[in-house]
Amino acid sequence: MYSVTTRTVSFLAIYCLSFVLLADSALWADTAKPVLHYSFDQPGETTIKDMATVKDSAGSSDDVIEGKFKYMPGVVGTALKPDGYTTRIVRKADGMPALKSYLTVEAWVAEAAYPWYWCPVFGQRDGQEAGFYFGLGPKGDISFEVAVGGKWHKCVSEPLVVPLREWTHIAATYDRDKGITLYVNGKEVGKLAITGPIDWANGKDALSMMNEDKYKPVDIHRQFGTLPGYFSIDGPVDEIKLYDEVLTPKQIAAAARPPKKLPSPVTPLRQMPSGPKGAGPFGAYYTNLKYYEEWDNLWPVDKDTDVIVRFDQSPTRLVFWRGTRYSPAWVSENGLWMADQSVESWNKIEGCYEHMQDRRCRYSHVRVIESNDARAVVHWRYAPVCAQDKLWREDEKTTRACWIDEYYYIYPDQMGIRKPTWKTGTLGGPRQFQESLPFTQPGQMRGDVVGVEFVHMTNLKGERAKLMYVKDPKPREFPENLVIQQFNFHSKNKPSIIFEPGNNMRSLRDRKIGRGLFVADGCCHWPVGQPACDGRELQSNDRPSHFISFPCSYPPIHEKDGRSWWNGLYGMTEMDLDELIFVAKSWSYPAELTLGSKGFESQGYDRSERAYKLTKKEAGSDGTLELALAATKESPVFNPAFVIEDWAPRSLALKLDGRTIA
Repeated sequence: MYSVTTRTVSFLAIYCLSFVLLADSALWADTAKPVLHYSFDQPGETTIKDMATVKDSAGSSDDVIEGKFKYMPGVVGTALKPDGYTTRIVRKADGMPALKSYLTVEAWVAEAAYPWYWCPVFGQRDGQEAGFYFGLGPKGDISFEVAVGGKWHKCVSEPLVVPLREWTHIAATYDRDKGITLYVNGKEVGKLAITGPIDWANGKDALSMMNEDKYKPVDIHRQFGTLPGYFSIDGPVDEIKLYDEVLTPKQIAAAARPPKKLPSPVTPLRQMPSGPKGAGPFGAYYTNLKYYEEWDNLWPVDKDTDVIVRFDQSPTRLVFWRGTRYSPAWVSENGLWMADQSVESWNKIEGCYEHMQDRRCRYSHVRVIESNDARAVVHWRYAPVCAQDKLWREDEKTTRACWIDEYYYIYPDQMGIRKPTWKTGTLGGPRQFQESLPFTQPGQMRGDVVGVEFVHMTNLKGERAKLMYVKDPKPREFPENLVIQQFNFHSKNKPSIIFEPGNNMRSLRDRKIGRGLFVADGCCHWPVGQPACDGRELQSNDRPSHFISFPCSYPPIHEKDGRSWWNGLYGMTEMDLDELIFVAKSWSYPAELTLGSKGFESQGYDRSERAYKLTKKEAGSDGTLELALAATKESPVFNPAFVIEDWAPRSLALKLDGRTIA
């Protein structure tokens, strides 16, 4: 009898609990009616659109969606996917519902990347003088801001409370008797006690998705080198609702429970593109490298806008892509990227002048000069430019400025010469020629790219050095005449640079491990980033970034016929440092060439092309070319290349020490 009674009581308790929950839900459904509701339900719409209207189902009115956007599956029906650059929703001031000093704003978001500055989920304000604002922040945070008693009050959550690429419910309430409360997925994440009625901004339009004014990105390096801009939420948004009452914590928790199982991730990681996978026919190829739809849509380009160099015996490649402003990046067999700084200058007025600031590629262009079985030659031309779009050392009378031409002579052994050249006297100073810059993809940390010993260096004597992530970095001595560096990538093929004798390798210092390997760190204004920004610290691994920024080298400068230049031998290979020393000697101190046949003339070895240069005296005729290379220990021979001008044989056969070579 006792046990039956117990079960009966238990059943009744459960029944009553269920009744209370249902009653709570019913009470909310009956009394908590939004005064504004963007559901974004547009079934069947999947293409990018430009300017449209969105229906406010609570007020039965249509508001303007400016910029480009598309629809995608949402939490309920479909969701709006802003492009992260141009999208904004405008509710005209005279169409705003009458509000009391009790508010709730809620929405579902799935951020693909955090904004460069605060972006409104929904707000109506006059600067920081009047109104309210519910926003998504640049560090994965949310805020509610409001004018009360002639002052602007701001409640901000902790960073990273909003995860990336997952549907997340966010909400904020304002109670004139208690203040602000913030919620993420139904849980309280912030509170600010203030009292009093809201100072409304009734004459201002209400906005969603994008700032009402231009702002500078947060966490920037140099204020004077960065311009303010507009920033939009980057990732789908659904079910924006505005209430003229304060929802209870239980009501918000109920709203945060989705009506169906939601996909995760909502959007894919945005991996930088490097062309088709695997090895391919050697050569330089025009292509259009696709990144992600909204970013690609910014570029009014045709099919032949980028260049990749592929290798027939390796899946590595060299990529000239708009996302790097065409600065070439070596990509390993497992997708790790290594780039380098352009020729750079700077001042204390506009900041850095470099290719990184040319985010629209207005001055940066790439073209294929030569591509055959023997080598590929790619020409990258750019002007050092600042965020204000000014050219370096522009002449007031002629409007001529400093331009850089970089030639890349790439060979099938996954190595190639970089030759930056400029008109003598146009560059001046200050200047920097080289800065080693590995990349992280979204979702990667530094430790996913490099090891604790992140770079190895040597001189031609074989005296070694390395830079490391350590607990307590301290100055230390390094060998002299360092001319080779190789980054310790987590890949079979590792990026390396060989400089000419006389190189000055600087910025040799270890890094603090606490800042580094598995903490989001680096600079995300380049690659890919579009704001006019002279340096921005990465806060999360939501965007591509570059990191380390050294060693930096100052190689010997050559001058001839009114041009200045320097040479570097770059590569992405499986060679170790001993093998790279062998290669460096063959390039720095090439074996002497002697001709054993008539009709040809030698111009000697050209480090700028990594090739011996010869000419056929009688242009257009066939002939046998016989030559010898006097290899020694200090002048070894490694994959020699020969450029023979004015020679057009009908067929060609190659013999090495009397043996026929395929």
